[in-house]
Amino acid sequence: MSLGTPSFLKNMAPKGLLGRSLLIIILPMVLFQIITTIVFYDRHWDAVAQRLSNNLAGDIATVIAFMRAYPGEENQRWLFAQALVDMDLELSLDSGKILPNQRTNFIRGLFLGAFEKAMNEQVRRPFQVDALSSEKDVFIAVQLSEGVLKVTAPRKRLFSSTTYIFILWMLGTSMVLVGVAVIFMRNQVRSVRRLAVAADRFGRGQEVEHFKLEGAAEVRQAAHAFNIMRERIRRQIAQRTEMLAGVSHDLRTPLTRMKLQLAMMGTAEGCEELNEDVAEMERMVEGYLAFARGEGAEDTQPTDCAALLEDIVRRFRRNGAAITLHAEKSATLPLRPHAMERGLTNLIGNAVRYAGHVAVRAGERPEGFEILIDDDGPGIPAENREDVFKAFFRLDSSRNQETGGVGLGLTIARDVIRSHGGDIHLEDSPLGGLRVRLTLPQ
Repeated sequence: MSLGTPSFLKNMAPKGLLGRSLLIIILPMVLFQIITTIVFYDRHWDAVAQRLSNNLAGDIATVIAFMRAYPGEENQRWLFAQALVDMDLELSLDSGKILPNQRTNFIRGLFLGAFEKAMNEQVRRPFQVDALSSEKDVFIAVQLSEGVLKVTAPRKRLFSSTTYIFILWMLGTSMVLVGVAVIFMRNQVRSVRRLAVAADRFGRGQEVEHFKLEGAAEVRQAAHAFNIMRERIRRQIAQRTEMLAGVSHDLRTPLTRMKLQLAMMGTAEGCEELNEDVAEMERMVEGYLAFARGEGAEDTQPTDCAALLEDIVRRFRRNGAAITLHAEKSATLPLRPHAMERGLTNLIGNAVRYAGHVAVRAGERPEGFEILIDDDGPGIPAENREDVFKAFFRLDSSRNQETGGVGLGLTIARDVIRSHGGDIHLEDSPLGGLRVRLTLPQ
């Protein structure tokens, strides 16, 4: 039993190569920064907090010890002045005052928690800390027997700015690294996208000229392989076209001689049957050559699909076919017009041959330009709808011209549609017969 990626992770992961590449780069960097931050807070910041708290609490404990050892107002003034110079502490004593039980403006945190611990260990007297009233100073009140000792200490003596600098450096460097990664990855992905666009255009039969090799070595290798494949396919198409031109000439020449001989024979016995056989042979040869040729040498050009459908439907109407056409909106697409005309003619002709009424609709859809061909004929069984696209497959095994051709019409149509990047499907029609759903990319 193989273990795959959970479905929820697949749904959350980016779909594009750029997003996934950035995820591969950013995710380890984020994890590294999280681990670094945890280590920093656990080691460095805790050590700094304890050192600063112990120093400040030790200075306050020293002041209180000196006040006990050298009482008197004169000694107290000298001690407070010396503490301001040497310890950067501003001291005052409110004689007879008592600290309230409520701790106002006391905030919890790593530094203040370490300071509270240091005060309990070194001063061992009731105290309060106010770190909110001022952005520059921290106010500390200590309960003494003769009153409340008020200490004003600079904020830097209790709080370290290196923490915020560390965080800012991490965020700043991360943003720079992500920006550089996005720029480089976009350049790499751009070359892959260009290769995909070139392959898609070539697959639709559109011309792809001057395709530049760029990007990483692997992308250049894939682009080089694409160029070689493109030239090989072009040579094969050219060779096939030349061969088919010769075959066409070689096959039509004896057929022409046979037709002349039959014309000279007049109404002799068996001539009518032979004429039918020769006409059937000509029709079969044309069908085979059209299928093998595939209109591959035709260049794409902007084509109005609605106008193309109107021309095809007009020709069938002149021959007495009952066809209705409704084009919701005209769309100009890059097509090989003669090849597309051949494919649509085969599809509509197939519907006209077996049905009494045919309805053609066309319009833009979210998935592309859609053409629907509905008829009221006998339809095609669901189990045979894929088989009819196979070369030379016929539901009617006879070669009677009244019931069909040689089994290449739908094959040619699908080949033409797919060579333009679209697809074709057979469904049940609301008219009771067959629906042909044709979709072309816009």
